[in-house]
Amino acid sequence: MERHVLGLSGGRDSAALAVYMREQHPEIDIEYFFTDTGKELPEVYEFLAQLEGFLGKPIIRLNPDRDFDFWLKQYNNFLPSPQTRWCTRQLKIRPFERWVAPMLEDGDTVFSYVAIRADEEYREGYASKHDRLIVRLPLKDASIDKASVLEILDSVGLGLPAYYEWRTRSGCTFCFFQQKIEWVRLMERHPNYFEEARHYEKTALDDGSPFTWSHGESLDELARPERVEEIRRDHEQRLARIRARTPMNPLRPDREPIDIDDLYGQAKVCIACHK
Repeated sequence: MERHVLGLSGGRDSAALAVYMREQHPEIDIEYFFTDTGKELPEVYEFLAQLEGFLGKPIIRLNPDRDFDFWLKQYNNFLPSPQTRWCTRQLKIRPFERWVAPMLEDGDTVFSYVAIRADEEYREGYASKHDRLIVRLPLKDASIDKASVLEILDSVGLGLPAYYEWRTRSGCTFCFFQQKIEWVRLMERHPNYFEEARHYEKTALDDGSPFTWSHGESLDELARPERVEEIRRDHEQRLARIRARTPMNPLRPDREPIDIDDLYGQAKVCIACHK
């Protein structure tokens, strides 16, 4: 038996892939899933609800059997970081592997559809460890790039998730891949989540963790008014430079977002969280 699964992160690329597969391959019975860490932005849940309505079938929620707080204690209150991504491993990959394991044990072949675009390299995060768990990259195979992803979402009335107003990737509220301007905006948009992240960080530092959420400074330091203004100035300067050398798209003069990675350099983010 064949099973077809497609993981949704709450981001634009995986959403566009789901729309693409529904429209171009309606004959494939795809099981859509979302691995909920419990630390997602409310805008992510809103977007998933809209997407679920378009797909006309439920998005399966894979909740980890143990939450972030449990695993934080297991790692002696050491925060996850780009060097030790235990959050992705325990809260995203582990639940997925546990979900597909019975399928593979029953002898099924599982096709996993992953949202890697044609204009980006195959990013790490979904390497198959089983010969009957087969990764497919439909967007890449169909030469679908970032602009095409935006067109796909617009064409069905979904558009971009609301959080694109202030950050350009999904992921946990306290994701360590956030740039400093995104931390500033989190503090403004969702002060309760910023305070939660600050509490986690203080506890971790008190227990000897070598990591802070944001590289090189604590959230206490980042939140100082003079530091916030410095971060804003730097961000605006980066925006001005990239806009000056980026030709305008006449079809999307005001709407095409500038990805945070375009401003600060490509981060090797986890595709399970950010696609």
